[in-house]
Amino acid sequence: MVALFILSTFAIMQNTNDIFNIETDAEFNSLALEVFKFQFENNPVYRSFCDLLYKHPSDVNRIEEIPFLPIQFFKSHRVVSNERLIETTFSSSGTTGSTTSKHYVSDLDIYRKSFTKGFEFFYGNIENYTVIALLPSYLEREGSSLIYMVDVLIKASNHPKSGFYLNNLSELKDTLTALDAQGQKVLLIGVSFALLDLVETYQFNLKNTIVMETGGMKGRRKELVREELHAMLKQGFGVKDIHSEYGMTELLSQAYSKENGLFEGPKWMRLLTRDPEDALTILPKNKTGGINVIDLANINSCSFIATQDLGKTHPNGRFEVIGRFDNSDIRGCNLMVL
Repeated sequence: MVALFILSTFAIMQNTNDIFNIETDAEFNSLALEVFKFQFENNPVYRSFCDLLYKHPSDVNRIEEIPFLPIQFFKSHRVVSNERLIETTFSSSGTTGSTTSKHYVSDLDIYRKSFTKGFEFFYGNIENYTVIALLPSYLEREGSSLIYMVDVLIKASNHPKSGFYLNNLSELKDTLTALDAQGQKVLLIGVSFALLDLVETYQFNLKNTIVMETGGMKGRRKELVREELHAMLKQGFGVKDIHSEYGMTELLSQAYSKENGLFEGPKWMRLLTRDPEDALTILPKNKTGGINVIDLANINSCSFIATQDLGKTHPNGRFEVIGRFDNSDIRGCNLMVL
């Protein structure tokens, strides 16, 4: 009986069209509970974590009751929900000697669908854009899920000027200025310190360009609060708003902010916040807490992740990212010591 349940659930979960065709909250909630059942039965690491919490699918009737796996497990365990061959392994950045997270991906097509459909949902067809990437810190290492995503978007844009720009800021300035003056829609996506380097060298007055920061100074500069960073970038690029991307190695979906640091994810992604002092308690809207992410595209890994970020959710489904836990490597859940 159990074997039949696993097989039937596994068959359902392979139809990713269900995930990417979600339209209503009811559809999301129903599918999230099915994904939880599937991953409980097929992901040994997640199953062990749920067992430690005495949480079984028969006890879980709402998404708020689903256990969220602390993201630190991706540093110490192989978090997978099937026995298929691994197509690629994404890894996080880290300081020398530190342990990095590893996300074992058995179906890259799901990742491509997720970030392509997610981008289209918020910004339209990628073919309408020239994609210019200023991501030196990511290009300097292998295994970046962000580089993989941006590389696919660059190729899909099919524009001769789309590409990665590493150290030639003069060429980048000329390209940006010329494209913007031609009325060409441009997506300039870059890590924060590189974007600051650019506007400290050159000033712009862009009318047709989306400037999107992916966060983080990566040890190159002093960390800035979002308001200060965006104010500097808005002045330097001559734009009204700075866009932001929220994603991580352990996820297969991204959320985007078009203004004021308010993020929104695609319909198959949702955020909840947990009590910083009690990781198993979900907070109401407008309360600051640890960010828990439901990413249904992460079907072959774990879709329910307790991150190290602090944030606040809003009634309209948007959320803010406020910062990170102190001593984040030992926070998240006391069961990490078991």
